[in-house]
Amino acid sequence: MNAKIIVLFNHKGGVSKTTTTYNLGWMLTEFGKKVLFVDGDPQCNLTELFLHNEFDDYYLNDNTKNHNLKDALAVAFEGKPRPIEAINCFQPDNNDHVYLIPGHMDLAEYESSLSLALNSNNAIVTLQNLPGSFYELIRLCCEKYEIDYVLIDMNPGLSAINQTFFMISDAFIVPTNPDPFSTMALKTLKNVLPQWKKQAQNARALFQDASYPLPETEIKFIGEIIQRFNLRNQKAARQYVGKINEIKAYIENEFVPALAKLNMVYDIAPLQQTGLLQDHCLAEISEFGALLQKANNNAVPVFALTKEQIGERGPVLEQMETSRDRFRSIIEKIAKVVMELVK
Repeated sequence: MNAKIIVLFNHKGGVSKTTTTYNLGWMLTEFGKKVLFVDGDPQCNLTELFLHNEFDDYYLNDNTKNHNLKDALAVAFEGKPRPIEAINCFQPDNNDHVYLIPGHMDLAEYESSLSLALNSNNAIVTLQNLPGSFYELIRLCCEKYEIDYVLIDMNPGLSAINQTFFMISDAFIVPTNPDPFSTMALKTLKNVLPQWKKQAQNARALFQDASYPLPETEIKFIGEIIQRFNLRNQKAARQYVGKINEIKAYIENEFVPALAKLNMVYDIAPLQQTGLLQDHCLAEISEFGALLQKANNNAVPVFALTKEQIGERGPVLEQMETSRDRFRSIIEKIAKVVMELVK
């Protein structure tokens, strides 16, 4: 498969995972890339961003209700006698380079059988097909729509579903925020992600004869994004500075060295030489304030909001436009890093 799969993952919630996934994918389309979004979170927040007022109708309409992640995988998880097929992905009217595999609130029903498959050293035939079924569906949809990048929005947690997405991906970004639990969460990821890589290697060998084998991918860390803090005088407010520095130090001094031992980190030296990156911190993104709700209401990314969609006047409009433009430059930089590293 030519498309590259990227996951934005942190088992800690409240780190703007979905918002970042949505905006990053949309920005990649501005560089001419075709992007497939996959909503792997049963909360379906990413799906709701896309479907907006059509959300309920999508899951009730006979023409669309089965075109989602859970129902597309049912042939594998329910042992139906037919192969997985590409679904008709949702396409928004305002971007012909964007595609979505919608999520499903009952996706977690597959958790127990998937966990059994991943943790068995001698999985029965029906279980062997389960982990690779996620990749097979994504692969078929990528071929159908000639996709360049796949962005997966995962749920917060260390679930078997998240582990499976991690195992089939090429790269990952860790969104985080400057609160007391963030470094703790990073310490957990530092221990768990290498274990997942080793389990993926074992699973590839175990499931090599399955109808849906796991891909030969070597997932690597792109960088972290620190977000959800307030500004004062165009800089992070004082109460956040300590935690921001703590996160960055932990990533560079502990997280990256641990993963680098297993070849799980991209070489960013060429990007440091060009000035695109200083370290593995891809960006520091402050709170969006009212901009985020306005973007959601208009079903557009924050950086694409027009003056009419912002709907304000005078100094308030000027301030919001400045914030929008600042975010555009940030997310554009992240997209450039992704395109340079994940080829």
